Amino acid sequence: MAAILFDTLAFASELKHGGFTEQQAETQARAIAGIVEKQLNTKHKIQEHESRVEVQILELKRDIREIESSLKHDMRAIESSLKHDIELLRAETKRDIADTKAELVRWVVGVGLLQTSLIIGALMKMSHLL
Repeated sequence: MAAILFDTLAFASELKHGGFTEQQAETQARAIAGIVEKQLNTKHKIQEHESRVEVQILELKRDIREIESSLKHDMRAIESSLKHDIELLRAETKRDIADTKAELVRWVVGVGLLQTSLIIGALMKMSHLL
């Protein structure tokens, strides 16, 4: 705490030379000394609070940097996981499409064979009728 020297005796002497009574001069000197002391205490308290706030701001900035770093790490992990999931879905979709094509070919061939059999059967039936 910064100390300001206030010579109350010299101040009271000056007041006495200016026409104040001794009691008035001493009372004034004590009052002003008290005011100066309170102002110094207030200033000191303000400086202490400012110091604490500055420390808290530094701690908050550090915490923010840590959270930001953690979030970036988490985002990279999520992005990597999503890319992996997308690749799995693409592979699964390609497999499903291939399976569907194979099934469709089997159906077309089966229907074609059935249709051919029906036509041949119908032709044979018609040839017996003639």
